[in-house]
Parts: sequence; C-alpha cells; structure tokens
Amino acid sequence: KVGVYHSRFSDNERVEVWQGIMQGKYNIVIGVRSSLFLPFDNLGLVIIDEEHEPSYKQMDPSPRYHARDSALMLAHIHHAKVLMGSGTPSIESYYQTQQGKYGLVSISKRFGKSILPNITIADTAREQKKKTMKGYISNQLFEAIKQTLNTDKQVIIFQNRRGYAPYLSCTICGWTPHCHHCDVSLTYHLYKNELRCHYCGHSEALPVACEECGSTDIKTNNYGTEQLEESLQLLFPASKVARMDQDTTRGKYSFDKLIDDFSNKRIDILVGTQMVAKGLDFENVQLVGIFDIDRMIHFPDFRSAERTFNLATQVAGRAGRRKEQGEVIIQSINPSQDLIKFIAAQDYSTFYTTEIKERELFNYPPFVRIIKLTIRHRDAKITEDASYALVNMLKQNITQQKVYGPIQPIISKLRNKYLYEIIIKINRSESHLNKVKINIWKCSQQVILKQAFRGVQILFNVDPV
Repeated sequence: KVGVYHSRFSDNERVEVWQGIMQGKYNIVIGVRSSLFLPFDNLGLVIIDEEHEPSYKQMDPSPRYHARDSALMLAHIHHAKVLMGSGTPSIESYYQTQQGKYGLVSISKRFGKSILPNITIADTAREQKKKTMKGYISNQLFEAIKQTLNTDKQVIIFQNRRGYAPYLSCTICGWTPHCHHCDVSLTYHLYKNELRCHYCGHSEALPVACEECGSTDIKTNNYGTEQLEESLQLLFPASKVARMDQDTTRGKYSFDKLIDDFSNKRIDILVGTQMVAKGLDFENVQLVGIFDIDRMIHFPDFRSAERTFNLATQVAGRAGRRKEQGEVIIQSINPSQDLIKFIAAQDYSTFYTTEIKERELFNYPPFVRIIKLTIRHRDAKITEDASYALVNMLKQNITQQKVYGPIQPIISKLRNKYLYEIIIKINRSESHLNKVKINIWKCSQQVILKQAFRGVQILFNVDPV
C-alpha cells in the first residue's frame, strides 16, 4: 500500500498517514521535505528524486535544513540504502561520485528509446537588428511554433518570471513604483490589474501619474509569463494558450486540472515558470521555447551557471518524449557563451569539468562549507552597526576561517526590516567544524544581547543554495 504526504493535505489527512505509518500500513511513502519526519520504523530504502532541486532546501521558517542531506542521515540512522536520481546532478553530489564516496550509474538511453531533442539557439540581438522579432518572440521560434501547431503537436514556453511585466517606469524621469515594505520594484499583474510584491505579498492599484514628476506616461518594462501568454494568444488566435505559474495554481486542484487539460490536448501552448520543468511527461509535446536565459546566467550567485544548466536541460527534456525527436529553441542575445553551448550540446560532463575548476579556483562548495548569517532590524543604522560589530568579533574568534562582509544583499529590505549578510567559508578539512559553529553562535549572542542592538535578529543558514 502506498501513502502520500504533502502540505496540501488537510491536518486530518496528514494525521491519517502518520498513524498509518506507525501501524505499519504502508510499504511505500511518497512525500515532500516534511515526510522525512514521519515515524518510520522499518526503513529499508530512501529514494531522492531530482536530487539537484534547490526546493529541497527549507528556508523559512527555521530549521533551514536540506532535505537531501537530511534523507542521507535518516537512511544512515536506519541502516537503509539510498538511491539519488537526477538527469542533471548537483555539482556537490557528482563531485562525491568522482571521489568514490557515492556510486554512479549512468543511463545512456531515454525511456522508450526516444531520441534526445535537437537544441538550437535563436540570436535575438541579430533578429532585433533585422527587425524580425515579433514582440519578445524571435521569428525562428515563431515559425517553429506555427509548424508544430500545424502538425497537431503541442508547445511549452518557459519563462522563469511570472506576472505581466517585472516593473513599470515613468518615461520622463525613470521613476519606478517600489514596495513600501521591501527594497524591490512592484510587478504588474494584468489579470488583477494591480501591482504586487513577490516577497511580502503587498499589492496596490496602478499609479495614475508618476510620483516624482507627475507625468501620466508610464510604461511596462520587460515581460513575464502573463504577457507572453497574451502575446502568443494574439499571434496564434486559433490555438488555446494557457499559463502555469504560482498565480494560476493556487487552488488545491488547479495544478491537476492544468496537467489534465494539457495531457488531453485541450491546451495547445503552455506558458510557464520552472513548474513546467518538474519531471512532467507529455507525449505530444514537440517544441520547447526557452526565454530570458541570459538573465539567469548572469544572476549574481556562484550557483547561477549550475542552476541555468539544470533548469534549461530539464525544460528541454519535456520535448519529444516518445517516438519523434523534439525540438528546443533557446533565445539569447549572446549565443556564443560557453554555458549555452554546453546546454545546446547536452554535455553535462564538460559543463561539470569547467564548473568544478572554477569552484576550486574561487574557493566555493564542494571545496568549502559556507555559513551565511543574515542580520535584520527595522532600523537601517542599527542593522549596519550590529553587522560590523559581529564581523569584527568573528574575525577575532575564528581566525582560521575566511569571513566576508558585511554586505547588503541585492534586496536589502524585506517586510520592513533592513538586511545585511556575512559569509563564512569553512575549509572542508576543518576537523573542528562543531567548534567553529559554537564560536559563531557565541559571537552572535554577544552582539544581540548588547543594549544598543536590542531587537536585532541573526539568521543562520548552513550550506545555503
């Protein structure tokens, strides 16, 4: 008997599964992160599917654990075996296979002996010069969509940014509406005709005029899934276009309905965020279009290359999953980038070799452990002073480790609290890791107990993703 456990179940449904496990009713349990804490008694095998997924990391509220690593520990406690699966393994996990700590089994053929999709790059910079773009859609992709629809096949369009437009701006002075509680611009959502903050949930009506200069000439900038859905519906009026993102799948059964409609060909073109990359199996999808890859590549994070490769490869894998070879078109303003070439060639091995050399050169995981401290308070000056006090204390007490910061993150204010970050890199060879953690904790407590820093919060994130 199979048990299922996830957050969309009611409390009564989850209690029923919990009791069923205690009574030994289930041979197999399928669950999300929280299923690791069910009362298993006779655990023999733990399977971690798509082990590279960043969503395995719990962020807020604490504890900020990584479900993959917790699953490994759970299996160790129960003397169980572990099987991790991924078409694009995380750099850390693949490194462990190269070190002989994990076994590695490679599957060289797709399910049903289907052929890997053909991936090509649409040079949007060149098309813009030739004026062949149709809004944000390249002519190359437009023609491929038209041909796919003519053969009664389906299309998936990937854009990892929801909403209609990432932000509005005044054409006269450049003013942009920002969230009053966070240091981010508000995203325009056409469906509800409102501006919304994707971090705290604050929403407000569209501005009638610029708050700085009074001009009424305010325009949208860039695009999200909502605008792509609208554009595609205008370009292909005879086709049914639908959208899969956080806004359209809030209801308990809305996600299932979208999947059912697309599986049964009631939808011709599905526009979505990373939700469309989550191992979905659609036999009639012939074409996948990938947008905005340059923004993903150049996001300021040491994992940006890994995330982009994994996400683009996973999305590309939705095409041609049966007899016919699928097609994938990636839009980029700079197709000559090495990472895009690795994705197009579906060459994980070369990508890994390049990435692991950079990680070693610049001292990033898996060669070090990282602990990120986030300092937050409602007063900007108090936050800054507490951060510098903590850095000075850490540098005096953990002299063998590298302490960086404090720095303001890209989003320096969230939910009316100002933020600073401190990064600590700990050598993998460090034999006193627990001692280092204790020293970090003691330094943090000394700071927040000072009268001048009352109300300061320090958040700890070990091995952030």
